[in-house]
Amino acid sequence: MGWWANLRQRCRTCSRVTLGAGVILGTLAIAFVMLTAGAYGLAWTNTEEFCIGCHEMRDNVYAEFKGTIHDKNRSGVRAICANCHVPHEPVALVLRKMAASFEVWGHITGKIDTKEKFEKHRYEMAVKEWTRMKKNGSQECRNCHHFDAMEAEKQTEKARARHAKAQAQGTACIDCHFGIAHKEPDGPGPQELKIAK
Repeated sequence: MGWWANLRQRCRTCSRVTLGAGVILGTLAIAFVMLTAGAYGLAWTNTEEFCIGCHEMRDNVYAEFKGTIHDKNRSGVRAICANCHVPHEPVALVLRKMAASFEVWGHITGKIDTKEKFEKHRYEMAVKEWTRMKKNGSQECRNCHHFDAMEAEKQTEKARARHAKAQAQGTACIDCHFGIAHKEPDGPGPQELKIAK
């Protein structure tokens, strides 16, 4: 602890300006390290490798995702877990990460650690995700899919009419497009959910 005693001795002889500048520089250095570590942590927890790191995700929903249009398609554009399940906006992203940290408890306690347990809770988990997506207008879908970029003439007449209606009414994508990357659970779909926005 000689360095601490040495620092305290020097601070006694420092001017207030020097001491204040040292405190500010130290605070900025700590803030920079924390911000960098936080950004790295957020980026790391958005990787596919992180998401499928536990067998509950790898053996269930990720296995279902493989081969879907969001995994393989003619354009080669591929979505990963975070593209659909994590908001891109900074505040919403941090709030979602905080909420997800509570979901770790299910992993620790083995709530869904077998296929049977996972299936038992599938509908409950789907409703939670549908609710989140309905509340934000399926923003994660709209980060990649834009009504104004759609080539309506390449859609069926039915799809064209439904997309026009959805755009006019501000309908969430998840109301119609659910079960496209994961097995659809038994029970009412997102259209039947009454969500207070």
